[in-house]
Amino acid sequence: MNFFTSDTHFGHQNIIKYANRPFSSVKEMDEVLIAKWNNKVKSTDTVYFLGDFCFKRCAEAPDGFPFEYYRTKLNGSIVFIQGNHDKSNGFRPILQAGVIEFGGHHIYLVHKPEHMNTTYPLGFVGHVHDHWKFMKVQDSIMINVGVDQWQYEPIHIHQINKELAKWKRKNGKVS
Repeated sequence: MNFFTSDTHFGHQNIIKYANRPFSSVKEMDEVLIAKWNNKVKSTDTVYFLGDFCFKRCAEAPDGFPFEYYRTKLNGSIVFIQGNHDKSNGFRPILQAGVIEFGGHHIYLVHKPEHMNTTYPLGFVGHVHDHWKFMKVQDSIMINVGVDQWQYEPIHIHQINKELAKWKRKNGKVS
């Protein structure tokens, strides 16, 4: 199965306040995010991660760089797209953006919404945390796959499609 997510910000204290997360500490946040991920994602699954995996350094990581420390705790294969916080955490992503095909549709994947390629009718993004879940831009619909919008866990494409259909009905955009 394929899942999508972004903006876990493992090890990042300030994200709790910034994104109004219901955690009392980074330790609690990290434990909940890891447990929810592993409860949903199996070892044979793929997760498309759209940026901001973890924060700079953490005391728990043996070398101080948290990327491998957190990555080894998570199930599945992960395809990483770089986020703006993925520069000094020991992570060297190759992709700045990507495109996948699902059900005959091409979906653009990128971290920041302002980098969305609007020639694609559908795009998955992160970066905006709890600010919005769906947004129409020109002829494209962007979907925020960040953990702050999806109960702090990766989401399957079928969940996204179900919520998108509700959003379209509510906003008069029935397809």
